[in-house]
Amino acid sequence: MMSQYMPILVTFALAGVVMLVLRGANYLLAPKSNNPIRGEAFECGNPSSGSAWGRFSVKFYMTAILFIIFDVEVVFMYPWAVVYRQLGWFGLAEMLIFMAVLGVALLYVWRKGALEWD
Repeated sequence: MMSQYMPILVTFALAGVVMLVLRGANYLLAPKSNNPIRGEAFECGNPSSGSAWGRFSVKFYMTAILFIIFDVEVVFMYPWAVVYRQLGWFGLAEMLIFMAVLGVALLYVWRKGALEWD
């Protein structure tokens, strides 16, 4: 009964050993200088400006969420394209309905002004 779980246990043990070896190598080989510049936040080569606790506009979050939603929805089209010939007309009709729903959702979001960046 337990023999079927042995490969998983070996994998976890191997991952633990690799983690310990890498942590040990980091501890032994990493530079140990306490420079105050190293403690500062690094933002794409620019000195940080403003507080780290600043608030973003809700428009930023709405745009990000909409991008993720539509991006994930479009990813569903790739498997359909791979098996397009096997699905036939039924698969084509399903994808057209799916794309119509996406189009209606995009039109709704556009009309609500959620894509406007002020």
